[in-house]
Amino acid sequence: MLTAVSEAIDAINKKEGEISSFIAIPLLFVVVFEVFMRYLFNAPTMWAFELTVFLYGIHFVLGYAYTDRLDGHVRVDVLVMRLSPKPRAILNCATLLVIFFPFMTCLSIWLWRFALISVGQRELNSTSWAPPIYPVKVLMAIGFTLLLLQGVSSLIKNIQIASGKSTK
Repeated sequence: MLTAVSEAIDAINKKEGEISSFIAIPLLFVVVFEVFMRYLFNAPTMWAFELTVFLYGIHFVLGYAYTDRLDGHVRVDVLVMRLSPKPRAILNCATLLVIFFPFMTCLSIWLWRFALISVGQRELNSTSWAPPIYPVKVLMAIGFTLLLLQGVSSLIKNIQIASGKSTK
């Protein structure tokens, strides 16, 4: 059953990562448009920089869980890589339980609180363009929650390796 939970989380984050990768396309168009407006027509836009920050931030946050699923986050593992799979899995379980889960749980809860308050207020950004910022805050909360869930999947996999039920 735990394997099914892990596989379901992995499938969700794989699909979400594939879909959110397309955010790079409108980001590219906005940047190119702003460059043309600014340097060819000497008419910079009021909104392009802010929109690029929003799009890049959303792209970045929604990529966390997908990257974790692929084990692609940067880390220094000079000592850990010398361990055999079982002790490495035990160490991974310990770091997930002691560091990752407390931090990510608190962060996810706080982000959802901020997002729901923002939605309730229909919060606008405090700039002259003043776009709605609550969708960005909701997507940030979703991204960190997906990363938390990916941590659950990683914990399940590491428990299986530590107990000798899996070699992956």
